[in-house]
Amino acid sequence: MLHNAWLAAAGIDGVYIALSPAPERLATFIDGLRGGVFSGLNVTVPYKEQALALADTASDRAYKAGAANLLTFAPDGAVRADNTDGYGLLAAFAAQAPGFKADAAPIAILGAGGAARGAAAAFLEAGSPAVRLINRTLGRAEAVAEGVGGSVETFGWADAKKAFEGAGALINATTLGLVGGEPLEIDLDGLPHEAIVMDMVYRPLRTALAIRASARGHRIVDGLEMLIHQAEPSFEAFFGQSPPASLDVRALAVAALEHQA
Repeated sequence: MLHNAWLAAAGIDGVYIALSPAPERLATFIDGLRGGVFSGLNVTVPYKEQALALADTASDRAYKAGAANLLTFAPDGAVRADNTDGYGLLAAFAAQAPGFKADAAPIAILGAGGAARGAAAAFLEAGSPAVRLINRTLGRAEAVAEGVGGSVETFGWADAKKAFEGAGALINATTLGLVGGEPLEIDLDGLPHEAIVMDMVYRPLRTALAIRASARGHRIVDGLEMLIHQAEPSFEAFFGQSPPASLDVRALAVAALEHQA
């Protein structure tokens, strides 16, 4: 909806569609698009890490994130990987938590998947003094920390309170809390009240985590804002120009989400 709204507003002859290849067929699927009519793809879970491995070249931020959410196809058949999730995350903080300084305090992140790794890489690049990964499986968090490098600490779910101490922000980078999925159950005790709380989940738009955090006085950044901002550089990569700034795609997206509720 976001991309097609931008395409219509810009008068571009193009279309953005959803595709669902089987995970075991992803390599064949991408090979079939090389040098063809597709300018590129956005990639979501569970394909992001595999997409990076299948590309011929990749941006530094995709390598650091260990995952790609954007593939572009050159006329000569080459596939390039990029990751705009980190950009979208920081842009969402700038839009909804003005004055937030990534370099002022450690950042706590729930999860140890591709989204968590991308967030960790983005915050470290932005100057965060430390990133604290909190995950049920400590070994997976340790593997992500090793892959990202830099000042990344790991904590089990039971040690979340310790990870929250002095944190400037908390980000849910898991799918917990998604409509129809497993709820996110974590005690926010110990999280400084001035810390920003961000949930990457955007269905529902107002998640249980956001509601609890707001009741404690935290400023909230939502996953929809991140989704919109990560889409902007993707649109530019696909179509060679920035999305029309005059179009309020957030209002369109909120209306669509409310219609689905």
